[in-house]
Amino acid sequence: MPSSSRLNPHVSVAEETGVPDGAALYDRAPCGLLLTDADGTIRMVNATACRWLGFEAHELVGRRRFQDLLTMGGRIFHQTHWAPLLQLQGSVAEVKLELKRARGEVVPMLMNAAVATHEGKVFHELALFVAEDRHAYERELMTARKRAEQLLAEQARAHAALEEAKAAAADRALFAEQMIGIVSHDLRNPLSTIRMGTEVLEMTAAAGMQQDVLANISRAGLRAVRLINDLLDFTHARIGHGLSVDIQRMDLHAVVAAQVAELRQAYPTRMLVHQANGAGGCAVDADRMAQLVGNLVSNAMVYGETDSEVTVTTTANPEGCAVSVHNHGPEIPESLRQTLFQPMVQGTKAHSDRSIGLGLYIVAEIARAHGGSVDVSSSEHEGTTFTVRVPAPLSL
Repeated sequence: MPSSSRLNPHVSVAEETGVPDGAALYDRAPCGLLLTDADGTIRMVNATACRWLGFEAHELVGRRRFQDLLTMGGRIFHQTHWAPLLQLQGSVAEVKLELKRARGEVVPMLMNAAVATHEGKVFHELALFVAEDRHAYERELMTARKRAEQLLAEQARAHAALEEAKAAAADRALFAEQMIGIVSHDLRNPLSTIRMGTEVLEMTAAAGMQQDVLANISRAGLRAVRLINDLLDFTHARIGHGLSVDIQRMDLHAVVAAQVAELRQAYPTRMLVHQANGAGGCAVDADRMAQLVGNLVSNAMVYGETDSEVTVTTTANPEGCAVSVHNHGPEIPESLRQTLFQPMVQGTKAHSDRSIGLGLYIVAEIARAHGGSVDVSSSEHEGTTFTVRVPAPLSL
């Protein structure tokens, strides 16, 4: 059946259907539409493209090429990439270019293009979309990326500087520890000579003031030897593999009793008591155990009450052995107990000039070398007790 438009040729499709005709749709499309010759000469342009670019249609059609609307960078891209690609594959999609408006402003646009042939002639069909929001987003993204790269580079530089500083600090620490070991080792020989000479003079000197002076020299020499031994052990523990021990089965009570007798000479004005529990058999390094007792007693003498006794208790049974040293005096603060066995940690400021802070560190290292442990309990009423526990060996 013929349509009404066929019956009335004066009625357009748009009037018949109520829908705009193709020309109106083309002109008001929500994107810029252009038709160009193969060389880029503009043959058709819709109202949307004209409005976006600020031109009248007659200023573009037949008078300008599409590439004339591009920025210099866009022209280079058009010539080197876009045009060859369009010729090769017949279409391009989502190509971003910057076009110049009539007044010179630049507007970023996305472009789709396709090659079309009509009556043997080649045309290029172009669709343009304003991309200012996308362009702004891309700029922000690029700025953020550059900032992230800068921060990453700064972090890398900071990390490298930190590693360099750590390496330098480690070198300095190693050098200092090695120097401590060298100096301490070299000081032992002259101190040994001083101690031997003092012992000879004590046997031949007259009574009275000379004996007192010699006793002071002897005690000072013993203290210096203990300090040097601590420095050497600190060096070995820090730059070596811990303290060395020669564990043998022996009478723990006898070993500690001999050390306590020697310490009584070093502290003639103080009361030092030894208590023994159990049979006494224990597997330990005798010299290290004597050193351990010496350090704990020295600590008790420095920080304990001067008018109260210091008690050394040894316990030996099949389950293991223990040595404890107790003194009366001020309570050790809980905050200090957390770091008490670390090197260079001292007690109260009133006594800090009497110690270099290695005694308890060496005690902990000796206990560790025996597979044991050390702990401390302290209160104002009960006083302070350091206890070293050594487990019984599986075999010896």
